[in-house]
Amino acid sequence: MGKAIKLRRGYDINLVGKAGYVLTSLPVSDVIAVKPADFKLVVPKLLVEVGQEVLAGQPVFYDKSNQAIKVASPVSGEVAEVVRGEKRRILEIRIIPDRAGLRYVSYPQVDPVGLSREAIVERLLEGGCWNYIRQRPYTLIATPEDTPKGIFISCFDTAPLAPDIEYILDQEKENFQAGLDALHKLAPGRLHVSLRGGADSRINEADLADIPSENIHYFQGPHPAGNVGVQIHHLSPIRKDEVVWYVQPQDVVIMGRLFREGRYRAERIVALTGSCVKEPQYYRVLTGQKLGTLLDGRLAEGKLRIVQGNILTGVTSSSEDFLSHYCNQLTVVPEGDEPEFLGWLLPGVNKLSLSRTYFSWLFPKRSYQLDTNMHGEERAFVMTGQYDQVLPMDIMPVVLLKAILARDIERMEQLGIYEVAEEDFALCEFVCTSKIEVQRIISEGLEYVRTEG
Repeated sequence: MGKAIKLRRGYDINLVGKAGYVLTSLPVSDVIAVKPADFKLVVPKLLVEVGQEVLAGQPVFYDKSNQAIKVASPVSGEVAEVVRGEKRRILEIRIIPDRAGLRYVSYPQVDPVGLSREAIVERLLEGGCWNYIRQRPYTLIATPEDTPKGIFISCFDTAPLAPDIEYILDQEKENFQAGLDALHKLAPGRLHVSLRGGADSRINEADLADIPSENIHYFQGPHPAGNVGVQIHHLSPIRKDEVVWYVQPQDVVIMGRLFREGRYRAERIVALTGSCVKEPQYYRVLTGQKLGTLLDGRLAEGKLRIVQGNILTGVTSSSEDFLSHYCNQLTVVPEGDEPEFLGWLLPGVNKLSLSRTYFSWLFPKRSYQLDTNMHGEERAFVMTGQYDQVLPMDIMPVVLLKAILARDIERMEQLGIYEVAEEDFALCEFVCTSKIEVQRIISEGLEYVRTEG
């Protein structure tokens, strides 16, 4: 058995609007979009043109800095438009899907257990699935030539209203196992799978055949215990010049389909969550699906904030946007742009508070209907100890942030800049009395180290 780790620091934000265990398959929308912006630092070079017919799984662009990394179309159909922004930057490649049914690029159906590492890398690159493997530090698409210190998969998510990954994996256990087998060949003996500790986990070691028991780990504790970055920190901390890879469980499933079915089938299960959703539940959709097909007729009236992802780390979106490449959750909450009478002076029994400012602390299991109101604006950055209470890593968060602001690379490295990503500091931003944009600072620090270090 691997490590069993119980984390005490952190905080679970209980919100109204968790997805019920109902799964509905939605038809393909009338247009699908591939968005290069979903892939950090990728500079796209088009492989298709407007009017061209494409197959599902056919590459539509590659990365200029590494031509082996390609992004494939999730559907077959006709390339309708290439949407460009400033300086002709490619924003979207829009494709009109075949209405008679999708046609796929075909590959031989093989068991990855019998393949070499080189053959698996080649199949993932050809099939458009390599981009599901990302690296720490910097949260970039992994470089195929690298030898990672380890590959990490977190099979549970503790973010607010997060989808139940175990429920999702129950739908395609064989494909998930095939994806694990492929990843195990990429880093023999160094594939680590983290499960929810305690009696709550529905996945056990018997479901993870061929994964050594010492590489199956159990984590207990509040959010961000489910963050892969927190798990890496406790299992195999990243030092300078080291690289680790990580993959989302649903992306492991898509990789498994490439081997078992011989095609790139980019379906994923998305949780539609939030207090402004009439019936929160799960939907089976295609990557790049128009969000209107999930949202229209399913939301409450009023000013709403649509977020791709969870409320801590997600990106503001709209019903006219398209489902991003790595997105497994949509959250819809009230916009919160209305003034609040007397603000914090009211007793606030229904207000979430991590301290004992409001009497709501007497009801720890209560679920709250929060909006996007920040209840203040940015002010002086002060030492309060708030960050330390919600960051379960052996890192001094405020000191690290100040080192980033000072552009002190040596100090940043000493304080663990290579171990963190924006999502690991999301709770710090949530609890911050000073309303500091903590995730933005972490992002800027990582980029500065990458380019100048």
